[in-house]
Amino acid sequence: MKIKNPVLPGFNADPSIIRVDDTYYIANSTFEWFPGVRLHESKDLVHWNELPSPLADVDMLDMKGNPASGGIWAPDLSYADGKFWLIFTDVKVTEGPFKDMHNYVTTAKDIHGPWTKPVLLNGVGFDESLFHDDDGRKYIVQQTWDHREYKHPFDGITLTEIDPNTLEVMPETARTIYDGTDVKLVEGPHLYKINGEYYLFAAQGGTVWTHQEVVARSKTLDAHSFTTEPGDPFITNFDTPDSYIQKQGHGALVSTPGGEWYYASLSARPWHHETESATDPRGWSPLGRETSIQKVEWDDEGWPRIVGGHGGETFVDAPKDAILTEAPKDHSFHDDFTGKLDTTNWNTLRIPFTDHMGSTGDGSLKLIGHDSLSSTFDVSMIAMRWQAFNFDASVKVKFNPFSYQQMAGLTNFYNDKHYSWIFITWNEEKGHVIEVAQNDNNNYTSFLKDDAIQIPEGTESVWFRTKVRKQFYTYEYSFDGQEWHEVPVKLDAKILSDEYVLSTYGGFFTGAFVGLAAVDYSGYNSTAEFNNFDYTELPDPDEPKE
Repeated sequence: MKIKNPVLPGFNADPSIIRVDDTYYIANSTFEWFPGVRLHESKDLVHWNELPSPLADVDMLDMKGNPASGGIWAPDLSYADGKFWLIFTDVKVTEGPFKDMHNYVTTAKDIHGPWTKPVLLNGVGFDESLFHDDDGRKYIVQQTWDHREYKHPFDGITLTEIDPNTLEVMPETARTIYDGTDVKLVEGPHLYKINGEYYLFAAQGGTVWTHQEVVARSKTLDAHSFTTEPGDPFITNFDTPDSYIQKQGHGALVSTPGGEWYYASLSARPWHHETESATDPRGWSPLGRETSIQKVEWDDEGWPRIVGGHGGETFVDAPKDAILTEAPKDHSFHDDFTGKLDTTNWNTLRIPFTDHMGSTGDGSLKLIGHDSLSSTFDVSMIAMRWQAFNFDASVKVKFNPFSYQQMAGLTNFYNDKHYSWIFITWNEEKGHVIEVAQNDNNNYTSFLKDDAIQIPEGTESVWFRTKVRKQFYTYEYSFDGQEWHEVPVKLDAKILSDEYVLSTYGGFFTGAFVGLAAVDYSGYNSTAEFNNFDYTELPDPDEPKE
């Protein structure tokens, strides 16, 4: 078998990978999307199945009001003492000199839960991981934030002991064990003990084209005791601009039962328009940062090296002892809303799906309109990741607005400043109409305006469809579900990418979603009804072949 990268496509960033017996588990960041922390499992490193989220209600995670790309950063999954340990960071401030954050730990005897109520650890820095030493001691390993304008904000990797029984942090034990290199922005640490030595894996360069992972090692856990691996970085795509996989860096190491080694890292797959350079800018990644897996070998000096070179490979040999794992062939998805909301596919913003937002059952999803899609508090939307470059998504919508402040429809969404949608609304001249609008860095454009499409009198429902074709996407509507009409608006998918958002401000960590939304910022709670959602992935003709 071959591992085909990325193994977790579409916004599955900052992977933490472990193995328990013959099963591998990966935890990924979810940022402001609910539920918090995404988990997958596999027995072959090739095929992966999603597991229930450990942070699925407000008792476990409260993100109301969190900024875009705040929330859950770089969870760390580990296994010790007969249970799973999950450390995660909830970031409350992303812009400016401060990174206010809360670091928590929760445990479970079974990966499916129940998980214990999270215990607050500290706020020293993000990207925390937990190291279980073989003498029974436990340590938090974390990036350290420095707000002082005359210092670099990334102040090395701090190691702090915690009481293994009470989980109380011992701040008096804190010390900086690694400063990183001149590349700076050292973060994402994971610590391992291999053949009697401590190995620290850490990311550098920021999660952009300069991203990389370095390895350092030491015989002790003393301050400033770690020495960086000589030569090139452990993994990077900074100098491999033609590789299908880009941005590799932040990740974690795992061994197989047979003694092979693999490394899971975030990555991205950019594309560029024909009028743009392929190297500067390198491109746009609406699918966000994804998870890739590379094989690792050890050199004669005991340093880990990526098989095939530090740029990694698209196709990687699977473990010799891999156990074939059954998994869906792609992420195509149909929801007829006959039962409870499927939160392994659907996500909500900052708050869970409750009766306040709406309900499912009897073949329909009902969403109660609240804040606009530009709010960070009370948004009535369910959405799923773009997980392919080309796909169609469609839904049937029933909505009876009486104000232009009431809207309901189908959206392609990155964050509160970057999204578009096709929706039913009302205007003074035509009554019920269809409009298409885009928010581009808070520059809101209604494309149809006076030419908004009038919904014929007596029409009970309208069908909406979006067609995403890598660089561009469009919207369509139908009054009978059979005959479709394309709205003459072609939208650039780069606006829903990390790189585009980064060009205007600092929140750039997620990826594009397709979703269903209802807005009623008049405060009258008008309700929209959705039926028969379909997400169908289509082939990518540019995809590499083995």
